[in-house]
Amino acid sequence: MKIEKSMNKKSSQPTVGLVEWFRPGEYEHVQQVLSDLKELGITELRTGVSWADYYTGAGKEWYNWLIPTLAKEVNVLPCFLYTPPSIAERPKTSAPPKDLKAYADFLDVIITDLGAHFEWVELWNEPNNKVEYDFTLDYGWFKFAEMVGGAAHWCKKRGKKTLLGGMSPIDPNFLRAMFERGVMQYIDAVGIHGFPYVFDQMWDSWEDSIRPIREILKENNSSAELWITEAGFSTWQYDEFKQLQEFKEALHADASRVYWYGLRDLNANLPTVAGFHLDDREYHFGLKRADGTSKLLYRLWESHGLAELSNLDFIKRTIDITNTSDKEPYTLITGGAGFVGTNLAKRLLEEGKRVLVFDNLSRNGVERNLQWLHDTYGDKLEVYIGDIRDLQTVRKVVKHAEAVFHFAAQVAVTTSLDLPINDFEINARGIINLLEAIREQDNPPPLVFTSTNKVYGGLEDLEFVSNGSRYYPADKTIKANGIGEARPLDFHSPYGCSKGAADQYVIDYARTYNLPAVVFRMSCIYGPHQYGNEDQGWVAHFAIRAIEGKPVNIYGDGKQVRDILFVEDLVDAFLTAQKYMPEISGQAFNIGGGPDNTVSLLELLKTIGRYRGEDIDLSFGDWRPGDQHYYVSDIAKFRKATGWYPKHNVEEGVAKLYRWLCESRGIEAPLASLKVKEESIKKVAVV
Repeated sequence: MKIEKSMNKKSSQPTVGLVEWFRPGEYEHVQQVLSDLKELGITELRTGVSWADYYTGAGKEWYNWLIPTLAKEVNVLPCFLYTPPSIAERPKTSAPPKDLKAYADFLDVIITDLGAHFEWVELWNEPNNKVEYDFTLDYGWFKFAEMVGGAAHWCKKRGKKTLLGGMSPIDPNFLRAMFERGVMQYIDAVGIHGFPYVFDQMWDSWEDSIRPIREILKENNSSAELWITEAGFSTWQYDEFKQLQEFKEALHADASRVYWYGLRDLNANLPTVAGFHLDDREYHFGLKRADGTSKLLYRLWESHGLAELSNLDFIKRTIDITNTSDKEPYTLITGGAGFVGTNLAKRLLEEGKRVLVFDNLSRNGVERNLQWLHDTYGDKLEVYIGDIRDLQTVRKVVKHAEAVFHFAAQVAVTTSLDLPINDFEINARGIINLLEAIREQDNPPPLVFTSTNKVYGGLEDLEFVSNGSRYYPADKTIKANGIGEARPLDFHSPYGCSKGAADQYVIDYARTYNLPAVVFRMSCIYGPHQYGNEDQGWVAHFAIRAIEGKPVNIYGDGKQVRDILFVEDLVDAFLTAQKYMPEISGQAFNIGGGPDNTVSLLELLKTIGRYRGEDIDLSFGDWRPGDQHYYVSDIAKFRKATGWYPKHNVEEGVAKLYRWLCESRGIEAPLASLKVKEESIKKVAVV
C-alpha cells in the first residue's frame, strides 16, 4: 500500500524516513513506533527482516503480521539480512550461506507472500562491517557478490526495485568491487551509513564522504540513486544538542533519501548483534529513550515540524568551550532556560552582566523561555545547550564563570518514583560534577544551589489540625514561624534523596574544600515564565488550567498549606546571597514566602477562580508519597543574616502571574479583577 508523503519538503530536501528494528513478538513496540511516526509526520520506515528469524515457524508468523501492519501506515523499506546459522558456512548469522542461491530463494518466498506491501528490497546491511557480514570468510566479497547479485537479478524480475545494503564505513573501494563483480547492473540505489563522531570518529563531512561514491557511480555510468540508509548520533554522553545538529547536517547531504536511526533507544536488558553492552554507544541512538521519554530532537521535531528545525536559531551554542582565548567572565546559570533561571538571567542581563545559560531543554516549555531571552537580549546572552551529567562539558563551562547558580535538576517526585536512576544521575551526580569543576579553579566562583523543602520529609511527627480550607500545625511556635533549619533531615522519595544528597554535598564541599557556596531549601516559587504542571510548578499549573477552562486534579483533600514566594523576590535573595557569600558560605537557608505568605490549594484555587470569573472544576485523588500536609518556611535565619524579605504578598504575586499567563497566550486579562491596589490588598491566608 503506497502512502502519500505528509511532510512539507523543500525541493532541495531529501525524502526523510526513520529506522527502527523489531524483535519477534514486540507487538507493543510496533504500535508505539507507528504512533511516534504519526506525531512526527513521517511516512517512511526502514526496518530489518531477519532471514534467521524467518527460518523459524514463529519468525514467519511474526513477519507475516509485521510487514502488513506497518504498510497500512507507512512506506516500508525492508532490509533482508542474517543467515540462518544452520545453513551458514559457520554457525552464525554474519556468515555467508553454504548455498549462495538460498538468499534469492528466501527473497522469492517473501515477495510471493508479502511483496504487495513494499516497493523496494534492501539487500543485506553493512556488508563491509564484520559484525553484520563476516568478510574474513569471503575475502574480496566474491561470495557476497554472487549471493546479492543473484538475489538482485531475481528481485528485479519479480518487479521490485533493489537497494544495495548500506556501507559502514563508507568505502568507494567496496562499491568499485561490486561493479567489477557485476552486481551493480541489477541495483537501483546504493546505500551508505554514517555515524559522525560516534563510530565514524575521524569524520570530515557528508560532502567529503559522498563525493568519492558519486565519482565511482559516474565512472561506471550508473544511474543508481544514492541513499543514506542509516545515519545517527548516540547520546550516550547526554549530548542531545549534537544529535540535533548531526540530523540537520544529514538533511543537507547530497542524497535522495535519508533514514535516521532510530526512534527508540535499545532496551538495556537486551544484547545487540555485537553482544551485551560491549559498546554502550549502541544503546542510545533513539529520538526517544527506552522508557518512552523524548529527547531534544524529537520534541523540537514534533512541536515545530521538520521544515522549521533549521530556523530555530535560539537553540544554539554561542561559546566555544574549547577556545581558551575567550576568558571574559560570565555568570553561569545551569538550568538557565527554566522558570527561575529565566527570571534571574533577565535581571542580570538588564544590569549589563554577561550571562551563560546552560540547559539541556528537557522540560516542556523551556525552549519558549530561551527564545524569549534570545529575542529580548540578543547578543548579550550566551547560550550553551548541554547536560549537567556530562562532566567534561561542565568543567569547561565553569572555567570562566565568576558566579554560579545551579538550578539544573530533575524536579518531579512522580518522575523520580518512575525513574530513580535518572533522578539520581541528574540531581546527585550532577552536583558532584559541578562541585568538582568549581573545586578545580584557582579562584572558585561562588555557588548558590537550590535544594528543596522535601529534605525535611513528610513531617509525620507533627500534629496538624484541619480548620475549614486548610491545615495548620498544633505546635504554636511552628504555626507562628514555620519550619526552621534545625529541623532534622528526613529524605522521602528518590527525589528527596537525590536533592538531599546534593544539599549535603554542597555544604560539605564548602566545609571540606573551603568553597564559597550556600544552599537554599526552597518552598514553592511562582511567577512569569513558569510553565507548570501537576508535578512541579503547581501555582502556574492551576492558573493555566483555569485560563484554558480545564478541571484541576487534587492529590489529597486540597487543604495542604504552603508558603509561596514570588520569583522576583527569589531573584533578590539570590543576588543578596552572592553579596553576603563570605559571611554565609557553608550554610543552608529555608527560602519561601514565610508565615505571611501562606495559602492552601483550595484557597489558591478560589482566588484564581475569581480572576477567571467562575469556580474551577475539581477532582480529588489519593495522597502522593511524601506529600506534606503543611510546609511553611521559617525565613528568619536568612533575613537576619542579610536583611532580605519577600516584598510581594500572595494576591499581588498570583495576580501578576495570571496576567502574564493571559498575555503570553494572547488573551485579554481580566484587568478589573486583577488590578491590585496596595491599600486594598487582602491576605488570602488567614488562620
